[in-house]
Amino acid sequence: MKLVDTHCHLDFEDFNSDREDVIRRASEVGIKFMINIGSSLKGSRESIALADRYDSIYASVGIHPHDAKELTDEALEELKKLAKHKKVVAIGEVGLDYYRDLSPRDIQRRAFRKFIGMAKDINRPLIIHCREAKEDLLKILDEEIRPPVRGVIHCFPSDEDFLRHALDLGLYVSFTCNLTFKNASKLRRLVEEKVPMDRLLLETDAPFLAPEGFRGKRNEPSYITYLVEELAKVKGLTKEDIARVTSWNSMRLFGVGEEPAPKR
Repeated sequence: MKLVDTHCHLDFEDFNSDREDVIRRASEVGIKFMINIGSSLKGSRESIALADRYDSIYASVGIHPHDAKELTDEALEELKKLAKHKKVVAIGEVGLDYYRDLSPRDIQRRAFRKFIGMAKDINRPLIIHCREAKEDLLKILDEEIRPPVRGVIHCFPSDEDFLRHALDLGLYVSFTCNLTFKNASKLRRLVEEKVPMDRLLLETDAPFLAPEGFRGKRNEPSYITYLVEELAKVKGLTKEDIARVTSWNSMRLFGVGEEPAPKR
């Protein structure tokens, strides 16, 4: 199998002691590419540094909604410059988070609109975070995303109305190893019945959301195989099918992945 982890945070200090081993293990299970997600100005710089060091790693740049209050004009200008790096494939992780409210909501909304504008200006897809903020997020997307902006709702929740609206906007959706959790039956049913294969992406969100059997421990990209196995069961496909289609979807959205082999 050839896999793409479209969302991980290998720049986090959780990996300081064994980052090389983590990247090696990812390669050993078939992960051909990883997108390391910028969630702060510092993290965006570090994501690019990792991408420069490893052929298998690409980067995104952005500021997580938790830290939206840190998006000064100067920070925005630096992020615009960083976004033009040859291995930066997306703007994100950006969006809204009303669960923790670590930045004021009006500031989160303003920052999200600015990042949508940046994505339009430089023609990069968005990696979108949404937690307990569906109504405002969809309102902003409806207002700002036309002409179309490519993107993905990462770590998608089990919400059918949200899914339908996101798909109507042309967005992709990605799922993490929380799909393997024992209490994730509603999410598995949504994936089985409502998520089209041509909009599906894989992610680990490592170091967060380790799969069932590893809960409470650090997640890492190599654990994506547990997600692939679960998706194959949910969708009634082979693991090779899941790998092939999601890799192609990653290529279409981010330019990272592989085109399917031509039929003979």
